[in-house]
Amino acid sequence: MCCLLLLTLLVAGPVLAADNETAMTFTADNGKSTDAYAGSYQVPENRNNPDSRQLTIHYVRFPALHNKPAAPIVYLAGGPGGSGITTAKGRRFELFMALRQHADVIALDQRGTGLSEQVAPCQSSQIMDSAASWNEQTLTALHQQALAECSAFWQAAGADIHGYTTVQNALDINDLRTHLKAEKISLWGISYGSHLALASIKLFGSQLDKVVLASAEGLDQTVKLPQHTDAYFASLQRVIDQQPPLKARYPDIVTTMKSVLQKLEQAPLLVKLTADDGQQTDFLFQKLHLQLLSSMLIADPSRSVALLLELYRSLDHGETEMLQFALKRGFFSNQPITMRIMPTAMDLASGISDGRLQLFTQQSASSLLGGVLNFPMPHLHGQMPQLDLGPSFRQPLSSDVPTLLLSGTLDGRTYLAEQVEAVAGLTRLSQVVVENAGHNLLMASPEVATAILQFLTESQTDISHIALPLPNFGI
Repeated sequence: MCCLLLLTLLVAGPVLAADNETAMTFTADNGKSTDAYAGSYQVPENRNNPDSRQLTIHYVRFPALHNKPAAPIVYLAGGPGGSGITTAKGRRFELFMALRQHADVIALDQRGTGLSEQVAPCQSSQIMDSAASWNEQTLTALHQQALAECSAFWQAAGADIHGYTTVQNALDINDLRTHLKAEKISLWGISYGSHLALASIKLFGSQLDKVVLASAEGLDQTVKLPQHTDAYFASLQRVIDQQPPLKARYPDIVTTMKSVLQKLEQAPLLVKLTADDGQQTDFLFQKLHLQLLSSMLIADPSRSVALLLELYRSLDHGETEMLQFALKRGFFSNQPITMRIMPTAMDLASGISDGRLQLFTQQSASSLLGGVLNFPMPHLHGQMPQLDLGPSFRQPLSSDVPTLLLSGTLDGRTYLAEQVEAVAGLTRLSQVVVENAGHNLLMASPEVATAILQFLTESQTDISHIALPLPNFGI
């Protein structure tokens, strides 16, 4: 078996190079290298404007490792704003290589990301002063002003912000299919990449062979509902309760969180931060800061969640050493608000339906983290109404494209209940639930790769559940 595998790796399938591709050696962050092809193609920045300028979209193609490859697999990074090429260099490199057993694998830098980023980031004049008092309303006003400045900056730079929508991004993928001379392609997307994949199914499903979604975000789920965030903390407590040492240290995290947040609302903490050069600055740590920090740390049941749990526990006991440690990691600074056109515009364009916005507003009033999980959305919703893709984009989709959904039960960004809702209209759906996995679950277990490869080969998988060990949060 080992010899056969080695032979497969050495005898790659025929290379059907697309136009404008160059042979290269691709080196991952772990030092491993492989032969690949760097390619690019041109797309209009805004297809709704006949005079639109052209963008160059870059990708790296890893050729299949056998003579009869299936439809090319296009990786769609999350964010929005993530680089597919950078992702292929990181922890998921081995998964990119494994999928070559099925077909060519394409690491795509979507418009406005990685090598395809042609519009400079905007540095506004707006600063979240660390010594000032803040709440969601004042922070929203600050970001709205920053958006107005950045919109003018991008326009002056010749960019058309109306081109940075998920619809335009999806049409780039279909243009990539044409560029590759492929009758069909398969999509593999995580988080925002799954949002983009679902939009692609809606726009050109007949050109798709198969779709793999991980940590799915539905077309009307750019903004997550606060009730699911609260339920996530209850899920964490159930994991904690199964481990006596953890239960002794964190007997009731929701009660602790409510207590600490209430204390900070009544009396913010004035903390003196010491920089590497010895200079001290005042930081007025408030309820909003802790809510924002919490939203940054809950994606995966990892060291970040351990930091968060210990932060709440220590603050509840009147200790500030852990807070000093957290703040020195640079989560907040007196630096100007900087925005990138792609992630800013994509979220604004995908928007939120009126009904979901009403639910969000109702739930955020009493939620542990308020409404900040996806800040600055929906806080910037409506600031550029002409960019919004409208209700038709956010309507549920129906399709018979074979689709695989991979979901983690401890995902703190895209919640399991909403993922199921996002794919409800897909009639040829296979689902794999990864117990105790978080948002970034693709490398959580070798069984994930096994399930994906089986699905790509057979349009289904007999793996429906993968069990990971209980996270112990470092205790």
